[in-house]
Amino acid sequence: MYYITGDTHGDFTRIERFCERFHPTRDDVMIILGDAGFNYYGGKRDQRVKQRMAEMPITIFSIHGNHEMRPGKIPSYHLQQWHGGMVFVEDAYPSLLFAVDGEVFDMGGLQTIAIGGAYSVDKYYRLMNGWNWWPDEQPTQEMKKGIEKCLDYQHWKVDAVLSHTVPLKYEPVEVFLPQIDQSQVDKSTETWLDSIDDRLTYRHWYAGHYHTEKEIDRLTLLFESIRELKA
Repeated sequence: MYYITGDTHGDFTRIERFCERFHPTRDDVMIILGDAGFNYYGGKRDQRVKQRMAEMPITIFSIHGNHEMRPGKIPSYHLQQWHGGMVFVEDAYPSLLFAVDGEVFDMGGLQTIAIGGAYSVDKYYRLMNGWNWWPDEQPTQEMKKGIEKCLDYQHWKVDAVLSHTVPLKYEPVEVFLPQIDQSQVDKSTETWLDSIDDRLTYRHWYAGHYHTEKEIDRLTLLFESIRELKA
């Protein structure tokens, strides 16, 4: 079975409780829609988190968010084929997988594309306090072209989209933080996703990032709930 949830930011309590209640196996997959929290601090602190979750009886498949290092920049990760697409994985934690942006995965018969990244509205607050921020949090132009090339190969048709942020037209403006000046927020990724949404034939789109739960047309925003992946 394939399950899906929103940002965890290093707090995997909901997944641990899910495993205690439903007794999944490693053949079952929990999708985290970005900001999983495995690669935030670096070093032993991250390793402790990974070790704990690697002991869970389920495979974890994460989309890249904006509050974490890209695994491709971390030497311990290597590429591996999984369900028809490429993922980043560490030998020490083989059940913790990170999607390569633009790869299409067969998830229970559903052709599913992964598109990670977003802008951090708390960027300057984090920098001011000496906290981690990564300049490659959003997809580059090269990455966007690669994703579009992959969609060309798919004839611009998939069953499901897994992304961190959403197309601009679907932004949940009602949950925007009042202290953030939206005119200063870089929405280039959301604007680009708008163009993807206009061209792509899909059955359902799942996203996280906004820490809210909402259904908008064929798009589902998830945060703390866990659902079965369906199209």
